[in-house]
Amino acid sequence: MSEEIQAPEFAQPLKTWSYAQGSRKKPNEYDIVSRNLHNHMNDPKQPFHFPNIPMSEWYIKYRNNSPLKHNDWDAFTDPDKIVYRTYNILQDGQETYVNGLFDQMNERGNDEMLSEEHAKVLARLYTPARYAYHTLQLGSAYLQQMAPSSTITNCATYQTADELRSLTHTAYRAKELSKTFSGLGLGENERSVWENDPAWQGIRELMENALVAWDWAETFVVINLIAKPAIEESIQVQFANYAKDSNDTLLGLLSQSQYNDSMRHRKWATALVKMAVEVEGNKEYIQSIVTKWMPLVNNAIDAYCDEIPDFPDAAEDAKCAVSDFLETLHLSV
Repeated sequence: MSEEIQAPEFAQPLKTWSYAQGSRKKPNEYDIVSRNLHNHMNDPKQPFHFPNIPMSEWYIKYRNNSPLKHNDWDAFTDPDKIVYRTYNILQDGQETYVNGLFDQMNERGNDEMLSEEHAKVLARLYTPARYAYHTLQLGSAYLQQMAPSSTITNCATYQTADELRSLTHTAYRAKELSKTFSGLGLGENERSVWENDPAWQGIRELMENALVAWDWAETFVVINLIAKPAIEESIQVQFANYAKDSNDTLLGLLSQSQYNDSMRHRKWATALVKMAVEVEGNKEYIQSIVTKWMPLVNNAIDAYCDEIPDFPDAAEDAKCAVSDFLETLHLSV
């Protein structure tokens, strides 16, 4: 009698994405396109499946062996649940607003109504800001590469794009201003000002050091919790207040648009800190980084804000804003 041939057993298709198998909740768009996308997190000893290569060793040292620990970084969720599609919708609207702002102010002759004295201040304290924004862009780009989960990486990626947005707005204004104030070096001397003017040397020192803080967690804490807020409060708030008092309505409105991005960045950074401090020892580690870096942060604020004309409280107000942000995270300066 011939043996009965058994039909092979085929794996049953999954009813949902593998990471969501244990959940009764249906994955939404954010979950589907954002979670568990880092295949280099599969093996902590071989991040890129090749042992003893420089890139793997770098990630092991500065990400996998970071003092900031959590057993499931992929559990992090962007509070705004932004994905590439919604980010483009959001920022397309913002850019439409900014472009309309530029066009309207040009029609009104905004730059022609500015004084030459104010234009000189802009050439010194505003148009070189594109270099500061570029350092923030670089820091965010490094964070997106090193983050231990794709949900963190995505937040850092959108942040990188937002820093480029601020950079390009500032460069655009430098070119516009140069057409009205041709003898002030606008659009020509910004690099020299950035590298040599005392107003910028505190921010430059802070960011040059921040960009070589290789540990992913230290990069996150330094950039997102203290350096970025310090720069934003100094330029987008304190200098913008001076600009509005100097009849520069355009710069005030443009700065507010940029500051809206800054608030969104602080929102996701706050969520990540709150998740991290659930693990014993993480809060102390984060606080140690803040304490270590605050002298450079305060020096950066002082050097810049003390040069803003007729705003003697600018530095103190900026420092208070940074301190207030840290206080919401139960961290001290």
